[in-house]
Amino acid sequence: MRVAAGMLVVAVLLGEDWSRFRGPNGTGIAAGTGYPVDVGPARNLRWRTPVRPGKSSPVLSRRHIFLTAAQEGKLYTQCFDRVTGKLAWERAVERPRREIANRLNHEAAITPVTDGENVYVFFKDYGLLSYDATGKLRWKAPMGPFVNTQGVSASPVIVDDSVVVVVDQWEHSFTAAYQMRDGELKWKVAREEGEGWATPVVHRGQVVTASRGLLGLHDGGDGKRVATLPGLAMAIVSSPALIGDTAYLFGYGVDTAAPFAPRLEKLDRDRDGRLTPQEYGADPILNNIGRNAGNRDGSVTEDEWKIFADKVLGPNALFAVKLDSGGPRELWRYEKNFTSVVPSVLAYQGVLYVVRNGGILTTHDSASGAVVKASRMAGALGGYSSSPVAADGKVWIGSEEGKVVVLKAGAEWEVLAVNDLGEGIYATPALSGGVLHVRTEEALYAFAADRKSVV
Repeated sequence: MRVAAGMLVVAVLLGEDWSRFRGPNGTGIAAGTGYPVDVGPARNLRWRTPVRPGKSSPVLSRRHIFLTAAQEGKLYTQCFDRVTGKLAWERAVERPRREIANRLNHEAAITPVTDGENVYVFFKDYGLLSYDATGKLRWKAPMGPFVNTQGVSASPVIVDDSVVVVVDQWEHSFTAAYQMRDGELKWKVAREEGEGWATPVVHRGQVVTASRGLLGLHDGGDGKRVATLPGLAMAIVSSPALIGDTAYLFGYGVDTAAPFAPRLEKLDRDRDGRLTPQEYGADPILNNIGRNAGNRDGSVTEDEWKIFADKVLGPNALFAVKLDSGGPRELWRYEKNFTSVVPSVLAYQGVLYVVRNGGILTTHDSASGAVVKASRMAGALGGYSSSPVAADGKVWIGSEEGKVVVLKAGAEWEVLAVNDLGEGIYATPALSGGVLHVRTEEALYAFAADRKSVV
């Protein structure tokens, strides 16, 4: 058993780190082979350990797995041993405020980032914190409050020696870099974009952002905007996938602003033609409109509603953008019947995978955007928040109902397995060293096809 344990530790240490949201530069693609197809409580389970509530995705350092969570007014960072799954440590800070957000945007929905030893966590109700591998607080950088109708959600990324955060909100959006060694603010640059939610990627030292109809390139050294490509979708929740010099991303918009009348009819109890905080309650959109549009008196009028509604006028589309030295340029866009929202696009082996609620999976040719196949994944027809990931010619997708669908990769994809964990999945799985890591609403799992090396 000592030999097996030693071999396992070496395998983990040599495994490629899945250090940020969606793994290596946000692609969702892992190296290596041997990842399991059939998974469950009695199938290829290496370990299962309980976790606190949260929706952030697991990230991997050399020896650890990091998650964030929130419970009873505290914001947690949890650290687990990669080999055994045991909780190594957890640290908490008091939650200083509670920002109203979409129900899917949990207070611990933002995914951490690690440099291979230390971890950097961002809470929209607090700001940035960093812990070392033993759980010692290295530094903290409180930020906010933020104003976003759905809640800030972009995860931090590492660029050279800095942790970079993108905060796109109703007004006063910004990108900021904090030194990894001590948390000192290195630079902070205002952004013209309004509300946005996508996590950036990095291309040749530049931070690539997608938000409010704009793709932006920003110098990683000082944050200054290098180039901008307009004309994208206005509401971009999913994060770009960067393969080589081409970024693939999607977002949604509408041709006509949503009418105010249906909300007024439903909520206006005193029939005075406006909605008060007492009438709209915890609705995140109406709360932010009441506080930030028009006269900001808390009530929402039709004119103030239109200020918000006009923000989503634009294309509903999937885009391919070439990041040339002369500036970004659009290669193609696909608009017909495109309605996906949260899961990010996966670009893998020349094929784009787009999943949406109802278990509908569409594959597009990455060179042209043409649809190759659109079909439901039988046995997994629920909601989807988790983004697809890929390795070794296969694709894994988790559903909000707790299904883990495994596909044979390809434009004419095939379902290899539909695994039911019985616990909702909102986080994106992590792949490394032949091991599939899945965070559910109740636990963190590690699945491995090679059972011989289990300690």
